[in-house]
Amino acid sequence: MKITTAVLPPLIILDDYLKEWLQEDIGRGDRTTQSLLIQNVTSGNAQWIAKADGVIAGLPIAGRVFQLLNEKVDFTPLVCEGEYCQSGTAIAKIQGSFDALLTGERVALNLAMRLSGIATLTRKYVEQIADLPTSFVDTRKTTPGLRILEKYATQVGGAINHRMGLDDAVMIKDNHIAVAGGIGKAITCIRSRIPYPLTIEIETENLEQVKAALEYEADIIMLDNMKLDMMRQAVEVIREHNNRVKIEASGNVNLETIRVIAETGVDYISSSAPITQSKWLDLSMKIS
Repeated sequence: MKITTAVLPPLIILDDYLKEWLQEDIGRGDRTTQSLLIQNVTSGNAQWIAKADGVIAGLPIAGRVFQLLNEKVDFTPLVCEGEYCQSGTAIAKIQGSFDALLTGERVALNLAMRLSGIATLTRKYVEQIADLPTSFVDTRKTTPGLRILEKYATQVGGAINHRMGLDDAVMIKDNHIAVAGGIGKAITCIRSRIPYPLTIEIETENLEQVKAALEYEADIIMLDNMKLDMMRQAVEVIREHNNRVKIEASGNVNLETIRVIAETGVDYISSSAPITQSKWLDLSMKIS
């Protein structure tokens, strides 16, 4: 299987997000835990258990949640990021103050369940084309505030990240073409203004647009919502004109169609489904 190495966000970035989410949950204080315990005195152990089959993602992030509450908490993953686990598997053990464990439980679990769900569905897509030279990539259809983590989860599942934001690359879509007055005008105008070495990708819907994209030397051509017969013709036209141009297919991608799309010869298939259609993977924490 083609697995992309997932890179965790650096702590200087990650910590700001986690602190904000902890503050949202804690508010003016954890009334239950603070009323029950003397803070940072009573300590013990807990385990995280998978309650459904799936790919585990986000354990290092969950561990950081607890450490922000108490730096002495020891969060030890028992499985690797990206490992497929069956229901009932112990996936992590924790030792530390009960106030940190109880106060951080929900935020940590929510993040790991969300990310594991994304990684699980991503893995299903990747497995459909694992023996083909086509790569599966995600999109910018992400939850505001969670993009950096949701895209991390698709990497854990085996996908490649498409651009993280608008500043990563040029992607000329149908509305940009409409505003510019055509593909040629759009590419010419943008190329004269962007910094090196940004690439230019353009969205095409028919063979005429594909030929225009080739004429104006787009680096990547997206075949958007094309029928399979037209997609095959487009791939042939592009390969004959310039074999170095990368081809991406998008639209109408699901677990039933991804393989036949890959068999047309495209380099990449993009879909928002692993992020927008995934279910959370059920996980729980049990204090012993």
